[in-house]
Amino acid sequence: MSHQSVPLSVLDLAVLREGASSGDALRDTTALAVHADALGFTRFWVAEHHNMPSVACTAPTVLIAHIAALTSHLRVGSGGVMLPNHAPLVVAEQFAMLEALHPGRIDVGVGRAPGTDQVTAAALRRSPDALGAEDFPRHLLDLMGLLGDIRTDDGLWRRFRATPVPTSSPQVFLLGSSTYSAELAGHLGLPFSFAHHFDMGGTLQAVDFYRRTFQPSAALAEPSVIVTANVLAADTTEQADWHSAPGRLTALGRRTGRFVPLPSPETAAAHPDLAEAERMPSNRIVGAIPDVVEQLHGLVERTGANEIMVTSVAFDLAARLRSLELLAAHWAR
Repeated sequence: MSHQSVPLSVLDLAVLREGASSGDALRDTTALAVHADALGFTRFWVAEHHNMPSVACTAPTVLIAHIAALTSHLRVGSGGVMLPNHAPLVVAEQFAMLEALHPGRIDVGVGRAPGTDQVTAAALRRSPDALGAEDFPRHLLDLMGLLGDIRTDDGLWRRFRATPVPTSSPQVFLLGSSTYSAELAGHLGLPFSFAHHFDMGGTLQAVDFYRRTFQPSAALAEPSVIVTANVLAADTTEQADWHSAPGRLTALGRRTGRFVPLPSPETAAAHPDLAEAERMPSNRIVGAIPDVVEQLHGLVERTGANEIMVTSVAFDLAARLRSLELLAAHWAR
């Protein structure tokens, strides 16, 4: 598959900038989605995180509804909704309603991580005894069945309806950063999205595992892989490095248990930890657009990705918008 034929999509976390409000972060995400829609990107997904000082998206379905109403062409979805935090019937109802409002444009990206710490997860699930994910496969099958993809002889779909009279169904994706999710997606014949942007390694192993275990299903005849990548393109290498420094600092902070709002490039440039952050090994793709396209091409060749989903971390919204403009203009060439 040539890189020109591989669609580009966007993942956004509604990250808070230093000195900004939650409303500011959500408005930035909305502006990015509207721009991605106008530029011809394929999907725009938002994530689910809880009780984090640096992330504003706690309820992805609310933000999905908002974005879908303001865009025309994008498929809009969750990257992902953390199923262990919710009753499958509730998730099915929410996404069935989104699909009824925006038919043919809604994706259900499903993950099994909590998207938060264990104390917050226990509060979400109303019991510390519910912190495991042992029931995840059964809950996923219930969710799929409620949305019209029935795989079992019995399930919630036998007794409940996600919506009274559906005319279409959202597409279900399984998200993951390990071979567990890759194998489950393969066995169920679901499209699989690997969190390459987590910077934890294992991308090639998971993608290979998914393809080797894939079994065709009513949902999908052949394996389909989305690889997410941390990408920031700019007109020059110097601009890219300047705007990427805040993201490198916050990445270092996350690895040491510090979740803080994104600092400005000026603050990052003067920060005593910047040199350490820049030395930290990373698979992020940052640079002038020719270099970024070349590196993305290499990622497609290595992984055989059917789609690349980019997430861009920069303090200035203008830098993120410009990154999407450059990708849209140069990737198809």
